[in-house]
Amino acid sequence: MGGCSRDSTDRSCEGEGGGGGEGRGRSETVVVDCGRKNMSCGYCESTTRSCIAHGLWAYSMTADDYQELLDHGWRRCGCLVYKPEMEETCCPSYTIRLKASEFVPSRDQARVDRRMQRFLNGAINLKNKESNDKMTSPKDLLNQASDASLVKISEASAKDSPAGTCQSSSKEDEFNCYLSNKLDSVIKTYYGGGEFPFITQLPKAVVKKVTPQMRKKLMELTEDLLYTSSISFPIAAAIRHSWPREKNAVSLGLLSDEYQNGKPPDVSPQTIAETLARSMELHGDIPNFVTRACNGHLNFYSAAKQTILSSADVPIQILKGNEASSNQSCPTSSNVVLPQNERKLEIRMNRSNYDPEEFALFRRYQMEVHNDKQVTEESYKEFLLDTPIIFVPPREGDNTVPPCGFGSFHQQYIIDGKLVAVGVVDILPRCLSSKYLFWDPDFASLSLGKYSILQEIKWVKDIQASCSSIQYYYLGYYIHSCSKMRYKAAYQPSELLCPVHYKWVQYDIAKPLLDRNSYVVLSDSILQDHAPITQLAGKSIDSSRLCGLDESSNEYDDLEIHVDKVNIVPITDDWSNTDISNILIKLDGSLLKFKELHRVLGRTKRRKTSKIREKHLREKLQLYVKVVGEELANRMVYLLVDFVGV
Repeated sequence: MGGCSRDSTDRSCEGEGGGGGEGRGRSETVVVDCGRKNMSCGYCESTTRSCIAHGLWAYSMTADDYQELLDHGWRRCGCLVYKPEMEETCCPSYTIRLKASEFVPSRDQARVDRRMQRFLNGAINLKNKESNDKMTSPKDLLNQASDASLVKISEASAKDSPAGTCQSSSKEDEFNCYLSNKLDSVIKTYYGGGEFPFITQLPKAVVKKVTPQMRKKLMELTEDLLYTSSISFPIAAAIRHSWPREKNAVSLGLLSDEYQNGKPPDVSPQTIAETLARSMELHGDIPNFVTRACNGHLNFYSAAKQTILSSADVPIQILKGNEASSNQSCPTSSNVVLPQNERKLEIRMNRSNYDPEEFALFRRYQMEVHNDKQVTEESYKEFLLDTPIIFVPPREGDNTVPPCGFGSFHQQYIIDGKLVAVGVVDILPRCLSSKYLFWDPDFASLSLGKYSILQEIKWVKDIQASCSSIQYYYLGYYIHSCSKMRYKAAYQPSELLCPVHYKWVQYDIAKPLLDRNSYVVLSDSILQDHAPITQLAGKSIDSSRLCGLDESSNEYDDLEIHVDKVNIVPITDDWSNTDISNILIKLDGSLLKFKELHRVLGRTKRRKTSKIREKHLREKLQLYVKVVGEELANRMVYLLVDFVGV
């Protein structure tokens, strides 16, 4: 930030990123006030220097002080701590957080988690440009599967199908008809009598070829899925509608003895689909195809590629009682074991230190995802490694500090020994503050940005057992006027920080206010318009509409403020009455309060110059107190540099 840039070894962070000490013994926050600056904006990409912010260069900072700064609208980029001037800046930025214990994932967020679980279980493979070049297309897979079993299918189709049901010149239509007839045969075996004699007419099975649109609807990334049937849903409806209501249904022969209580069995579409899938695998005799149940649908996969293992290699654990659910998704490790295709995910929390593997991943991510032309180690270290936050190690028997301690960390995501993503976070007394994420472009289809947010929220939930003070998850700045930043509000229930009174306001209350104006004093507006806002607060928001980013996009681009040549913004506010007498000042290695400064300056021969300098310093400190707050200003150490007159 202009005058706050690092220019020598003397101007380095003194926290863990700059080689500082640990623990409470050095719990001192030392900052230099950089003042207000005009900058180019990375959010609206304005051609003018329309972004206005106040900056502090932090040599060292306690976790408690940075927590307080976060709760007053500040944010750090390396050792630079900055706060937007909300009334004047082009893109007002509101601090956003959510209480982890109250988080409710949306359907889209739950889908991301399920997709990752299915990838780890081996049910799906990656979908990316490099692998797509080597992958067989669905059409080719269909031809391979059909060609490999054409003779068997043709013979079976002619034998099993009623006259006229499979009269088609198309090999694809013939195979589709064959699958439908096989499925009909299995349905009649299991649901056309026996324990369901009361069903007079079963629905006819229809098997459809899977299109790209259907694959997305079925939440399937793998292109090995070729056919699907939703027959389980009408079967479940037929059983429910035909279930005998007579009290003596068993004695009348309408029900078997096991239903003496008259209660119907679990007839959810997922349970029916699992039953049909097992039956098709055992009795279907469909060469080169594997049948699986997924979200109530019956899916047919090509066995030409080993994305899905054959049934001989997949021991099935049948769910019983209330373990089965109509909401159950595709098979996971809880009910299907995939020993050959299982993948192992490790999430490691490491202190912020240089790692060549991390830098290589960051460099590739910036160049391939953000089209950066050049990425240097120096820029990487200044952005994501350097931190002023003083590390606080855990102490045995002390539940006020988490097991990892307080400080800056890199949360690594490792799959089968390969580093695929790194989340840069700060762990503070009341929260985990998310700063940035970079990931392997080959894994873009897994939506690692969204997945890492879910994992960070989970971390906050889990850590409360050992450190109850950490309850919140901070997502950085929310910018309502920037569509690519609105995804943050999709994690509900979230709160925005009032930029003046520093009170937290529920997002669903703040949103209609921000729809009208990009800058709002949120707490004042609530008091002025209380009745309508109370009504709005009761309405639910479709959080999926708030996600303005593509799944493969980075979701942590908080800090695209480009700092180069800056101009000082003139100050016109009346802040001359601010009390600055107790501000701690560090001057030439000595620590003193501002009210003691004149005593030191009085000993110099250049008294006239000193008085001018003191007046200028007084004005700077008054603004400093205004933007930081009196409590923090009196607690942090204000470092004087280039102060002539002593």
